[in-house]
Amino acid sequence: MNAGTDTIPITVEWAMTELLRHRDKMTKLVEELDTVVGNQNTVEDSHIPQLVYLDAVIKETLRLHPAAPLLIPHVPNETTVIGGFTVPKGCTVFINAWVIQRDPELWDDPLRFQPERFLETNINYRGNNFGFLPFGSGRRMCVGVSLAEKMVALLLGSLVHSFEWELSEGTKLSSEDKCGIFLKKNESLVAIPVARLPNLGQYQ
Repeated sequence: MNAGTDTIPITVEWAMTELLRHRDKMTKLVEELDTVVGNQNTVEDSHIPQLVYLDAVIKETLRLHPAAPLLIPHVPNETTVIGGFTVPKGCTVFINAWVIQRDPELWDDPLRFQPERFLETNINYRGNNFGFLPFGSGRRMCVGVSLAEKMVALLLGSLVHSFEWELSEGTKLSSEDKCGIFLKKNESLVAIPVARLPNLGQYQ
């Protein structure tokens, strides 16, 4: 249950933090939302397939800030050698997605928040690309991937489409994380929403 209730808001908070740090990316996302959704509507499930930049923002957020940085542990049932390393039978193996997804051998300028990198590829959440594993891969990958993909898109899309976001004076955005089972922000994001849609009835 925690995986579903914690990881979705953690991901949305990280995405909002990155968008507030990179206002040009926020502007680009707002423009896409205004084009696809319009300012007389609210974000709905039917809009999601058309919101390609929103999808790229979410993927780039999950690349830099995977909500569960250590994937589900595996235990080999026999000793094996992989890449010159001996993995003993019965040992517990953790895969560190956080490190893999920031590897400069796999990603250009890996510490930079650059959603556009996902517009140029067909990388998805299914774990077929071993450089991008926010939900794991194979038979033990996260069973909630489809729900998470849709919920994060609806939540983040709605927040960015419905409001302009400001920081209180003197507020500094922190990108420091607090590692545990889940990768939370060390300091919670505090931002001020300002309604941007013309019809206040859309907020009811």
